[in-house]
Amino acid sequence: MQAPIHYNKSNDGIVTLTLDAPEQSVNTMSDAMRECFSQCVQRLMAEKDSITGVILTSAKATFFAGGNLQRIYNIQAADAQTFFDATELGKQSMRRLETLGKPVVAALNGTALGGGFEIALSCHHRIALDKPKVQFGLPEATLGLMPGAGGVVRMTRLLGLAAAQPYLQDGKLMSPTEALKQGLIDELAQTQEDMLQRAKAWILANPTYQQPWDRPGFVPPGGWNDSPASKRWISSAAAQVRAKTKGCYPAPEAILCASVEGMQVDFDTASRIETRYFVKLATGPVAKSILKTFWFRANEIKSGKQRPQDVAKSQIKTLAVLGAGMMGQGIAYVAAMRGIDVWVKDASIAQAQAAHDHADKLLAKRVEKREIDESQRLAILARIHTAESYNELAHVDMVIEAVPENPALKADIIKTLEPLLRDDAIWASNTSTLPITDLATASTRPERFIGTHFFSPVHRMQLVEVIKGEASSKETLAQTLDFVMQIGKTPIVINDSRGFFTSRVFSTFTREGVAMLGEGQDPAAIEAAAMFAGFPVGPLAVLDAVSLSLSYNNRQETLKAYAAEGRPLPAHAADPVMEQMLDQFNRKGRSAGGGFYDYPTEGQKIFWPGLKEHFLKPDAQIPQQDKIDRLLFCMAIESVRILQEGVLEAAGDGDIGSVMGIGFPRWTGGVFQFLNQYGLTKAVKRAQYLAEKYSHDRFSPPDLLLKMAKAESSF
Repeated sequence: MQAPIHYNKSNDGIVTLTLDAPEQSVNTMSDAMRECFSQCVQRLMAEKDSITGVILTSAKATFFAGGNLQRIYNIQAADAQTFFDATELGKQSMRRLETLGKPVVAALNGTALGGGFEIALSCHHRIALDKPKVQFGLPEATLGLMPGAGGVVRMTRLLGLAAAQPYLQDGKLMSPTEALKQGLIDELAQTQEDMLQRAKAWILANPTYQQPWDRPGFVPPGGWNDSPASKRWISSAAAQVRAKTKGCYPAPEAILCASVEGMQVDFDTASRIETRYFVKLATGPVAKSILKTFWFRANEIKSGKQRPQDVAKSQIKTLAVLGAGMMGQGIAYVAAMRGIDVWVKDASIAQAQAAHDHADKLLAKRVEKREIDESQRLAILARIHTAESYNELAHVDMVIEAVPENPALKADIIKTLEPLLRDDAIWASNTSTLPITDLATASTRPERFIGTHFFSPVHRMQLVEVIKGEASSKETLAQTLDFVMQIGKTPIVINDSRGFFTSRVFSTFTREGVAMLGEGQDPAAIEAAAMFAGFPVGPLAVLDAVSLSLSYNNRQETLKAYAAEGRPLPAHAADPVMEQMLDQFNRKGRSAGGGFYDYPTEGQKIFWPGLKEHFLKPDAQIPQQDKIDRLLFCMAIESVRILQEGVLEAAGDGDIGSVMGIGFPRWTGGVFQFLNQYGLTKAVKRAQYLAEKYSHDRFSPPDLLLKMAKAESSF
């Protein structure tokens, strides 16, 4: 079998190690790559006297993609010592390379992330091709991990303790230009030949070389831990990290510890400290939950696993957007950004023009940040057209209807426009709750009718729920999934049901918060429970933002619809509180002047004093952990019900949708990974406790959860 690294020594004594993993499109740190790298370093040491220098480069389009995440995911707590030893062995090869006494250059012909960038950091000099979309960095923290091949130790010594943290804790990625500015890349090259010539020239100009930290008297930028600047930073860093993570994300805290501890010992000891923290994270539950959802499931979606495989892939070239409100504006913008010509129709040309104006504002900001130039801005704007009549939309490949949630209005529009369209045009309704099958009754082509639930603001939110009506064809599903990925979004597939997945689950979170308020719980403690669970915003603040009246009206419509179907929903403890807030106190939400909060003209929002006066019961306070768990479990239990009903086809889609669409804490990996991480047997017991104490309707574990717990299975 072909070796994953080619060893080539030229007549001038320069050895080029070319990374080229066989049968892979990218290089990753597989066992074969690790073993071959070790052998190459041993050979370099043996041939040291005849070597002038070393160049590391890649035969792939990218330099190196990083570690083998499948291997890391499979590591269990019982494997910690074995994994520690293997990690230390791999780092030993990199350390031997950088202490070889010969100049070593990384010739980065493409993106280098994670372990790939750590390899580059172990080289003495780094030259990168200045190509578009090339990125460098250490994104491990975004997957619940941390750099484990010397990245923490080398970054803190190169940049300084404080300056390294955004690249370590936040996983901030860099373009070649930014990496050059930060001193992490030493030169930029325009061509492969130029890059290799520069590498050889640097080697010849530096016949012997040591890393800065291996030279006597080395002091990192900002000084060691005993410098005044470092002392000031360290004294507040832990509190800042805890304020950011709320104790839910172990990776940033582990990175901080490894950084600080590593800067008060020698390099090799610091490297061993880094390995210990890395192994602890890799064998822990948070990293595994995040990896399963945001690496493995996300990549399955990107690869098209959800779409019917027997339908040819397609692209949308022309799109009609009906309604130029907030959602319509956002959809038009993201489509135009991806090269699609968009026609926007609203009640008037002036209203439709709002989509063009919205795009203009967003694009102006991108020009200001130098993400695009003026010619690109004008080209994108030119793809957004306003339509005065429905006849102007007859040619489009797809229609996305984004008018208000009024079934009668939607039906009128369908009946007016659909006869003008081509037979193969797709009709997608952007709705958050209305059943697609019901809306499709107004269509003469229900097989070409589907739901696309976008999230606001569309240009930032990555999720799109694709909802299959009873008659939606596999071709319509496949083409819609292709479109969602074409515009750079992440689709999840949902079978039709009122509220679908995200709206139905999200409403449990807000209503649970209101229910606790009705029980007399301190509103500050309710919002704090959400914060310490890892939610971005508390349930009371969320309701203020979306408006209490809108949420309450949606609830009433849902109750009526279920009652009409002969399956009435049970009463909810939040309902009387909402009625009181709206009818008695006229507190409708932020846009109407205030709801659970008051919004002073200056300063931050504050709780409406009426909450304390009318709801707070100091003697009725429940444990804070119960509040936290009620917010987490109400969403997780409802998700299991939705999976049990077949509305959700795959637990992985529920995980993706819960985090990307409705703010379920990312550390959990999503609603189902939260239950896995908790342990299904323990989760059943906790749900039963919450059911007995607070609500059987909301917390009783569904049959599917009981069955899986009994079988010692997992989602």
